[in-house]
Amino acid sequence: MTYVIALPCVDVKDRACVDECPVDCIYEGSRSLYIQPDECVDCGACEPVCPVEAIYYEDDLPDQWAEFYKANVEFFDELGAPGGAAKMGVIDKDHAIIEALPPQSGADD
Repeated sequence: MTYVIALPCVDVKDRACVDECPVDCIYEGSRSLYIQPDECVDCGACEPVCPVEAIYYEDDLPDQWAEFYKANVEFFDELGAPGGAAKMGVIDKDHAIIEALPPQSGADD
């Protein structure tokens, strides 16, 4: 089991979760953040600090965002488990599900 980052993060990428994560398993794509499921220790520290409520425990992911589980897992198909997001920096790609989304407007728009 792992935590999943869903639609509210797309084009927002607040990064409060990144700062809170004790194992550095939240990676940054072009438009969204992703939790590496093999590196995540399921501590839950990321969930309450997300200002847009985009992070869910896998079993609690709302049905309308179920495809984001696939996006979070498959994002790492080529990357594997790099062992820490900080050394990777921004990864200039996103999963196809995220890439296909129209631009998401923020609360300030």
